[in-house]
Amino acid sequence: QVELVDSGGGLVRPGGSLRLSCVASGFAFGFYDMSWVRQAPGKGIEWVSDIDGSGYSTDYADSVKGRFIISRDNAKNTVYLQMNKLKPEDTAVYYCTRPDPTFSGNREQLSRYPYWGQGTQVTVSP
Repeated sequence: QVELVDSGGGLVRPGGSLRLSCVASGFAFGFYDMSWVRQAPGKGIEWVSDIDGSGYSTDYADSVKGRFIISRDNAKNTVYLQMNKLKPEDTAVYYCTRPDPTFSGNREQLSRYPYWGQGTQVTVSP
């Protein structure tokens, strides 16, 4: 079955960096787009970034564009999120997800994401 295991979160000061990792198993990883989403305390999910199966096409939410970089290593079945210049408003639980390839609605709809990692907490605080 599909399994996604997130790691790499932690406590970091504003302006700092973290790299999240997500190891996937149970499916042909290189054939699927992958996404990162996040959920801040008391808020709904926020789409953060997408990467296609090849790794050549990426997309970012305006809130993270220019600071975060999504990448993948298909040989290791792993997707990464390099987060730079972190801000307190980046504080959230970050989830690796495998989006439904047939979904055509809003990227912040939960139904776009049938498969989730367990989440990793990122806290940005002085």
